[in-house]
Amino acid sequence: MLRTAVSAAPIQSADETQPSGGAEAALHPTVSITPAGPVKRLGIGWRWWFSESVHLPVGNRIEFRFQGSRHLLALYNEGARKSGETSIDGLCSSRLRGSEHRLTFVPAGRAYREWHETASSAQVTFLYFDPAALHSSVDGATGLAPRIYFEDPLVWETASKLKKAIESGETNCAPYLEALCGVLAHELLRFDPHLVREPTPISRGGLAGWQRRVVVEYVEEHLGEQVCLLTLAELARLSVHHFCRAFKKSFGIPAYQYQVQRRMEFAKLRLADRAVSITEIALSLGYAQTSSFSSAFRKATGWTPTGYRRKFE
Repeated sequence: MLRTAVSAAPIQSADETQPSGGAEAALHPTVSITPAGPVKRLGIGWRWWFSESVHLPVGNRIEFRFQGSRHLLALYNEGARKSGETSIDGLCSSRLRGSEHRLTFVPAGRAYREWHETASSAQVTFLYFDPAALHSSVDGATGLAPRIYFEDPLVWETASKLKKAIESGETNCAPYLEALCGVLAHELLRFDPHLVREPTPISRGGLAGWQRRVVVEYVEEHLGEQVCLLTLAELARLSVHHFCRAFKKSFGIPAYQYQVQRRMEFAKLRLADRAVSITEIALSLGYAQTSSFSSAFRKATGWTPTGYRRKFE
C-alpha cells in the first residue's frame, strides 16, 4: 500500500523524483497542479487503484494538467469557482462555475486541463485506474468516452464507495475493488459517447440537486427495504404524483425500478466476496427466499447469482 501526503508540492511522476514509498508512484504520474504551494494533497493506493484528495484555498488561481496511462475520474466534492475552464482534447470545454457533486472522466491517454479561480475553499478527489481494472471486468470498456463536468448520481455513489475502499488500506479487499470497478465501468458506458459534446443541461421538470441527493442517499441506506413512494416524495417535499414524474425525468426510470437496480448493483458487489453466502445476500436485501432473489437478479442482469459469482473465480 502506497500512501503519500503533500502540502507544498505536487506528487510527482517517475521522471521528476525518486519514489519514497514503493514502485507504484514511479510507474504512474498524477495530476500536475500549479502553483503547488497553497494546495494540500493526500494520496493512497496500490496495484490498479490510487485515490487522491486535493484541498484548494479560497482566492487562488489553480491549474490542473494530466495525461497518463491511467484513467482519471475527478469528483468535485465542495466549493465553487468565480471563473475557470475544464477541457479534454476532442471535446468542447466547460466554463460552468458550480461544481459541487459534478464529475469529469478522462480516459487514459487523453490530455486534460483545468483552471479555477476559487470563490471558496474547495475539495476535489482524483481517482486513478489502470485500464486493466475496468477492462478485466467489462467487455467494451475500451469504448469509455471522456465526459466533462457531468452529473450522474449512480457514478457518484459508486466512485465514492471506491474511494472509501481504497482509503481503507485493507489489502484483502481486491475482489471488492474489482467488483466496484466493474459497476463503475457499466455506469460510465451507459452514456452515449456520440452525445458528449457539451455538459448536459439541467432538465426542466426534474428533481433539484438537493432533492436528487437526499433521495439517492435514503435509497442507498435502505437497500434491504421496500421504500414506499410516499416516503421518498416527503423527503423531496413533493406530492407523490409530482415526485414520480420529476424522478423519472431526472433518472430516466421510475423510482421503483431505480430501487431494484441499486439492489442488484449492491448484490453484484457482495457476490464478489465468496465468504458471503447467496442466502445471506438475499436476506440483507429484504428477500425472504433465496429463489425470489435469484429470480430478480437474473431478470435484472441476465445471470443467476451463482453464475455471476463464477466470474470472480
